[in-house]
Amino acid sequence: MGLSWMAWTWPTAAFFITVVLSITAMGIWEKYRPGGDPRRGILGLDTTRGDRLFISWLGTGFIGLGWLGFFGSPLWGALILAIIFWFFVFKWV
Repeated sequence: MGLSWMAWTWPTAAFFITVVLSITAMGIWEKYRPGGDPRRGILGLDTTRGDRLFISWLGTGFIGLGWLGFFGSPLWGALILAIIFWFFVFKWV
């Protein structure tokens, strides 16, 4: 069974590779530098590094969908907003 049923493009493959690499990097970081102890951020939630990674990816998806809904493509603006969002989440959430 091939993957011809799915519209695999280079951007799609790059997205999934980036997700896998970020999860792998987070696992390696935790293995060699444990201590992702929960901290209380501005949302009042106790979050670990893994929680912040999940919140960042979830927010990135919503930023991308919102950008497509309001502005269409290209998605460079959404990428810039997502990078800012990631920084914000890992710094203050």
